[in-house]
Amino acid sequence: MAKKPTHIKSKRGLLNAHGNCTKPVNEYFKHIPSLLEYYPLEVCLAYVFARLELGQNMCLYCGVVRLHKVDTTVARGAVATHHMTRESFVSLYKTVYGLDLPKEALADLKQAEKIRDKVIHGKPSDDNSVRNAIARVLEFAEDVNEQLDTEHGLKPFGDLRGFSGRSKKLDGRTSRFILKGMGFAIA
Repeated sequence: MAKKPTHIKSKRGLLNAHGNCTKPVNEYFKHIPSLLEYYPLEVCLAYVFARLELGQNMCLYCGVVRLHKVDTTVARGAVATHHMTRESFVSLYKTVYGLDLPKEALADLKQAEKIRDKVIHGKPSDDNSVRNAIARVLEFAEDVNEQLDTEHGLKPFGDLRGFSGRSKKLDGRTSRFILKGMGFAIA
């Protein structure tokens, strides 16, 4: 049975949701409490989406380096220059990990993106929707971390020191071919 989306009714509830996150996710989104205290909710929403997109890029980077042994410099460049869309992230995630994103995570993300789009494009949105969009980004990060930790020992929304270990990486030329085959825009 699919989990029921969280319904956050107040800033205090959102702070509690953040505080109840696992340590990696809590620390990854560590500025939420101060943003909620000193700024409008829309600033916090922009922050969580900036961190979300960084986490999605790191998710792909970690996967190609750890699982496919791609050269770190080539991987960093490929991920940094690839024009990431919502659809391309989902597709690349499946290609890199051989897994579909968790259904609940994808549902959380789609709901949050609708609110983000309204806010960023200057359309009216109520505080309740914005609070819940922030909470759903946190839930997305938790679900992705849980899946990738279970399958591959990775938590892209967290501290990634030492994630690839000391394994030997492929040379740059081979790495470029692998990344290009996966769908990254490689010149």
